[in-house]
This record gives sequence, C-alpha cells and structure tokens, in this order.
Amino acid sequence: MANPIFSDNKLKLGTFCSNGRASSMSLAPEVNNMTWSLSVQAAQMADEAGLEAVVPFARWLGYLESNPNHYSSDVMDTYTWAAATAQATKRIGIFVTSHAPTIHPLLAAKQTATIDHISGGRLGYNIVGGWNRHELEMFGAPLREHEGRYEYLAEWLQVIEKVWASDTPFDHDGEFFRVRGGFTLPKPLQKPRVPIMNAGGSEQGRRFACAHADMCFVIIKTEDAEQIRAEVDSYKKMAREEFGREVQVWTNTFVVQRETQKEAEDFLRYYAVEMQDRECVDAWLASQLAESKSFPPHVLETLRMRFAAGAGGFPLVGTAERITSALKLMSDCGIDGVLLTWADGYVEGIERFARGVLPLLEQDGLRQKCT
Repeated sequence: MANPIFSDNKLKLGTFCSNGRASSMSLAPEVNNMTWSLSVQAAQMADEAGLEAVVPFARWLGYLESNPNHYSSDVMDTYTWAAATAQATKRIGIFVTSHAPTIHPLLAAKQTATIDHISGGRLGYNIVGGWNRHELEMFGAPLREHEGRYEYLAEWLQVIEKVWASDTPFDHDGEFFRVRGGFTLPKPLQKPRVPIMNAGGSEQGRRFACAHADMCFVIIKTEDAEQIRAEVDSYKKMAREEFGREVQVWTNTFVVQRETQKEAEDFLRYYAVEMQDRECVDAWLASQLAESKSFPPHVLETLRMRFAAGAGGFPLVGTAERITSALKLMSDCGIDGVLLTWADGYVEGIERFARGVLPLLEQDGLRQKCT
C-alpha cells in the first residue's frame, strides 16, 4: 500500500497539532482541551473521512520559561503518540515530528522503522532542526547558529537514511556524528525510505527542504493569490532545477466553521483577540525574533492573531462554502496539502468539516469521495 500522502487527490488534507494543547494561544475555556482519548478519536474520525495525514507537533518546554506548567508545555511525545495512533487507525498517514538535537539518529532510525511496521507502511517523518533555545539547552544541546542547524540536520538525516538502507554494518565519520558498525533491524516497510517533511522559511531552510524533503512545509503569510503562487512556485522550481527533484508543498490552517460568516468571525474574535493569551504570544514572538529567520519582524507582528488562533495558519473562517473557496484558492496556487487545526475541539471540528466541506471539495474535483 502506498503512503496516503501520495494519494490521487489534487488537494490532500490532514490534521495538525492534535497531540497537545498549544495549537492556539488563548485563555478561552473552550480551547486547549486536548487529551489522549480526544486525540485518538480525532485521528479515527480523520481516518474515516479519508484524510491523508495526521501530523503532531514536537515540544519539550513551553514558551514561558517562568511558568514550566503553562499549557504550551503539555504536548505528548510524538514517537510513542504516533505508534499508538497508528495502531488505532487503518488508512491515514501517521507522522512523527522530531527535533534532531533531541535524539540520536540510530535511535530515531530504529523507532521510525518500528512505527512504519506498526502502521503497515503509513509513516511520515517531519524533521526539525530546532529553534526553541531553552528546551534544546535542557538536553545539553546548545542552539547552533542558523546555518549550522541545517548542517547538523543534514548529517543527522544522512545517518538515518544509511541505517534504513544498509544491509551491512557501516562506519560514519562526520562533523557531528561518529558511528561504528551502524546497523539496526527492522528496516522500514516503505522503499526507498519513509517520506520526509520539513519546514524551511529562511534561505538555508528552503534549500534544505528542496534538497531532502518530499513535502516542503510552508507558512502562508498572505491571502493574496499571486504572492501565494509565487512562493509555492519558488519551492518547486528550486527543487526541480537545482536538485532534480519533484516535491509537494504543504501548509497549515486554522478552521473556524459555522453556519454563518458572522458566527465564525465572532468566535474567532472572541478566542483569538479578546481572550488571546498575550503573555504566551509575546514570548513566542520574542523567541522567533531571537532565533528564527523565517519571518521578518514586521511580518511576525502582523501574524500575531494567526498564531493566537492556530499555529500561525492560513485562516479558514466562515461557512462551509467560504472555507471551500479558500481551499480552492490555495490549490489553484499550487498547494498540494493542507493541515487543519481547530481551537474549539478537533472532534467537533472534523465532524463539521466532513459533513460540510468535504462534499463541496469533491464537487469541485479537488478530492475523490472516500469509499
């Protein structure tokens, strides 16, 4: 069976951040209430609806160093979460999200191969160089300069791919890793490798994603179709012309779906503006300004509400028809896959989306009816 992320659907869909409580930064009591039972129920509903992927986010420490018990720290480990979610689902692609500096590549290779077997060949691997300084320092792995993070990530992935592919023990002497007799079993079911996702916003990040990833994950910063198309085209052109590769481009969204546009906009304003966790958003913005080169400072501030609303995603706000139009716009601009978050509950959100939006996407030819 081919991994679902390579389905024939023109617009592929998945869920994002359902393994923790920080897809939104809000103090509204209706949000940030994720548990294991709700997480597995959401994955099963997404599976039943025919979505292609369920992608967790990785977090070791939250955004408020002064408050380690803040909800942004409450995130389930993605390896064990993925293994359990794979066992609880049948068809959907299951991702592990991993910060390279927090795990040795030999262990990462063996654990991902094991999960690939548990899932029956449905695993995807979302690899991250790391940017949250204080959580990496907890591991004794000081945050490297921006370019150095991608050099480390490239060698880390190289060792993993050697372990996945090699039928005999190998030695590796690199800048960051020294391996003697590297070898593990089982090998992944998927050949030649488990599909790789990577988000690269800076120039170094974009080049890494185009060189190594099957899915280049981008945060769309505008609702202007020409600008979206230009960003997507730049990824695909770089991958094709510089590295001889074809890649998918995925992005993330937050969904506020209601029967009327006013109801949706009112709820968005309530939880993402009036009840915004400003202390958390401020801490997140400060860390991004200090450590990440994905966003210029002026862009970060304009995206403030999006990060409060749902992981910085593209807004899908309104009726099923309005949301369908926005998804069609992204597809027309070349976006291959969209990850969805819901602040007020994934279970209810997926149910509304499957009932209202999926049939319209099928009518527009963006997706085939799930059977």
